[in-house]
This record gives sequence, structure tokens and C-alpha cells, in this order.
Amino acid sequence: MDIEEALKELESETNVRFARLLKIAEMFFGKPRNRGTSHYPFKMPWQGEPRINLQKGKGGKAKSYQVKQVKVALLKLRDMQNGEDNE
Repeated sequence: MDIEEALKELESETNVRFARLLKIAEMFFGKPRNRGTSHYPFKMPWQGEPRINLQKGKGGKAKSYQVKQVKVALLKLRDMQNGEDNE
């Protein structure tokens, strides 16, 4: 899966399963730094925002604002890979 495919899969921000969002985040950003809590924070390849800190929502769904976090991070990663990072 590439970044474009991941972004397409995350288009519906309110209908994404938490397990799938976690898998996508792991695919691009590595394993989360989970220490036995319900939170799944990821180490980003840059300093500052955007950051990803996932937590399972009701009914096994991902929280919509966290889907947005992953989408923004994927866009920044894509820009970095294309040499378009403006920082």
C-alpha cells in the first residue's frame, strides 16, 4: 500500500475501524510507543506537528479527529518524500 491508497481508504473519517487505522499508521510510522495504556502514540520522522496518538473509540471505530491526524501526517510524509517539505 502506498500513501495515496491509504489516503483514499481514510476518506470517510467517520467510518474507519480502529484496527485498520492502527495498521495504516504502523505501516508508515512504525510501531507505537504503547506502554500498557489505551493510547498508541507514534514517533514521527519530524519534530512538532502533526502528531499521531490513537485511542480506540466506541464500537471498535477510530475517532474521526484521529483519522484526520493520520491523514495530515500522511500528507506531510508524502510531501517530505517528494522533497516539498517547507520547514
